[in-house]
Amino acid sequence: MLHQRNAAPETEMTRKPARINDAALGAFIAKKAEIDSMLARLQAFSEDHFGADPDQVNWGDLGSLEYQAHLLKQISDFTFGEGEHAA
Repeated sequence: MLHQRNAAPETEMTRKPARINDAALGAFIAKKAEIDSMLARLQAFSEDHFGADPDQVNWGDLGSLEYQAHLLKQISDFTFGEGEHAA
């Protein structure tokens, strides 16, 4: 009988973290899909020269591209532990 009393709380306790993990996993997968969508849009935009006509590229176009590269580098450095995020 003592074993049965102890079994119920253990079962409840093992189920609760699974529910929490399921919620976290669902949120993680949703956020990953959001990032994947942004990356696909950026890739398509890159293939279209970021909307710039190659024959009419100007310094403003370069400035915009430099800013975008700067932001992407921050993300890349954070993700891979490089730059200011290096250990």
